[in-house]
Amino acid sequence: MDELLTQQIDEVIHRYGANQEALVEILRDLNQSAGHLTRDHLDSVALRLGLPHSQVYSVASFYSMISLKPLGKHVIRFCEDAPCHVAGGRQIWDTLERELGIPFGETTPDGEWSLLTTSCIGACAVGPVMMVDDEIYGNLTPEKVGEILARYRDYGETEGGIV
Repeated sequence: MDELLTQQIDEVIHRYGANQEALVEILRDLNQSAGHLTRDHLDSVALRLGLPHSQVYSVASFYSMISLKPLGKHVIRFCEDAPCHVAGGRQIWDTLERELGIPFGETTPDGEWSLLTTSCIGACAVGPVMMVDDEIYGNLTPEKVGEILARYRDYGETEGGIV
């Protein structure tokens, strides 16, 4: 295991005091600092918390905000739950795939975009909803999707979601 990885894990474990009950927070923080979690991350966390690897892997693979593979510079998480679907989610789904040229679950060849699904984002009243990085965008239409993506392409990022 490399020195940077060891340092990241040490910092996060220290922050939570090697508390098994903080497993989700530990994995989330590691994911945020490393970009994604590797087998080395999971093995080290399991060892330091005294948990079976299978339990750590199960938690890491369950939560959509934790990634076990490298993601793009910008990550789109599209809500696939019923309220968003009823509000026109299928049309937005198709628009996102067409605009980015990739299916859900993939990253663009240039590493700029990852397109993922997620369960409820918690903004059902303004569905369909997606997150781009940490910003939530609601009341989506195909036109709004194009405008949002253009802002990220033109400026690298934006401030404030549209909810």
